[in-house]
Amino acid sequence: MSTTPATLNRLRQQWRDKRPTFGAIATIPSVQTVRIMAQSLDWIIVDLEHGPIDLTSAHAMITATAGTPCVPLVRIAANEPWLAKAPMDIGALGINFPMICNRADAEKAVRSVRYPPNGERLWGPFHAPFRWGVSMADYMATADDDMICAITIEHVEAVNRIDEIMATPGLDLAVIGPGDLATSINKRGQMDDPELLELMARAEAGILKSGVPIGGVARTAEQANQMIDRGYLVLALGFDWSLFQRGIAASLQGIKR
Repeated sequence: MSTTPATLNRLRQQWRDKRPTFGAIATIPSVQTVRIMAQSLDWIIVDLEHGPIDLTSAHAMITATAGTPCVPLVRIAANEPWLAKAPMDIGALGINFPMICNRADAEKAVRSVRYPPNGERLWGPFHAPFRWGVSMADYMATADDDMICAITIEHVEAVNRIDEIMATPGLDLAVIGPGDLATSINKRGQMDDPELLELMARAEAGILKSGVPIGGVARTAEQANQMIDRGYLVLALGFDWSLFQRGIAASLQGIKR
């Protein structure tokens, strides 16, 4: 008697249960740092957009999450199917697409992560089954359901088109990126600027209305709790480098120097 393989990605069920999940963005090409973070986090995004990580390092970092509950995702440098292909084939269970500004962008992202007839992902997951300890057949059986299509809303144009973007079928997660959103209105680095906060509130309302899980950056525990109360299910606690900075600063606090 045949049985349907269990899905590999635990995040979906957590989000269906309205359970907040916590993670960080890994920018340092290090198996060791990922292994440490994976003990405590629900997910890690391996950053191929801004950091010095290549595919060889990304593969090792994805593999380093094995044996932990942590789900490895990858952020790519642009909304291009060829950039999403290899990270999925080496074991990532989700792709974070940057700078999604309209429905066509969102549809392109969705098609990139699913096999035909649901999308246009090309076949070749030679190493992903090894990461997850399953056969090729079992990997393929749940691949479309396991793969998370995460988009980032990080431009003023995206906020102006938030309803059409969020109406795109197949989106699994929408994250608000304050850094680039501020930059798009010439307010880079001004995280408390009223215009930026108004844009973020509009983006937040549009995503929450759609029912797609919403994600964002929480710089403090107080901010995280407020975001959870508003409905956030995906909270980035920082980058690897910023978490290290904060840990060092906390260790030095109160010491006579």
